[in-house]
Amino acid sequence: MNTGFRLRRSFTTALCLGLSVASPVRAQNSAPDPGNPPKETVVTSHATGTFDVKVTPQPPEDKSADPSLARLSLDKQFHGDLEGSSKGQMLAANTSVKGSAGYVAIERVTGTLLGRKGSFTLQHSGTMTRGTPHLIVSVVPDSGTDELTGLAGTMTIKIENGKHFYDFECALAETH
Repeated sequence: MNTGFRLRRSFTTALCLGLSVASPVRAQNSAPDPGNPPKETVVTSHATGTFDVKVTPQPPEDKSADPSLARLSLDKQFHGDLEGSSKGQMLAANTSVKGSAGYVAIERVTGTLLGRKGSFTLQHSGTMTRGTPHLIVSVVPDSGTDELTGLAGTMTIKIENGKHFYDFECALAETH
C-alpha cells in the first residue's frame, strides 16, 4: 500500500469519525397566490435510525495528484425511519496540522422516509479544525421526487463504537 493511499484512508477515517453537528431545519414555501389560497401545510418531522456505509478510495485523476487530496465513493444502507440506500461521491482534503481537514460530498438517497417513497439528494460540507468538527448535511432544494417532492431538512450524523446513526429533521408538505 503506497503512502498516499494510507494517508487518504487514515484521513478519511478520522474525518468521518470526527464530524457531527446539527443544523436547524429550513423549509421554504412559495408565496401564496391571493386568488387561490394554498391547500397544503408544511409539517416538520423527525426521523432517526442507523446506516451502514462503505467508503471506497478512488484513484487520483492523474499520477501527479497531491496526496493530501482524496476522491472517494460512498455506498450507504439506511435503516429505521429512513429505509433505503444511497450512492455518492466525496472529495476530501487533509492538512499538515493534526486534526484539521475538510470534505464535501453529494449522495442520492432512494427509499422510504417516514412511510413516503421517493428519492432526494443530500449535500455534505464538513470541516475539522484541530479536532473540533463542524458538519452540515442538508437536502438539496427541489431534489425530492415522488412522495418526497418538496422535502427540506438537515441530517446529523453520529458515530458511536463504530456504529453510524442519523437524526434527520425534515419538512414535507401535506395536502389538505
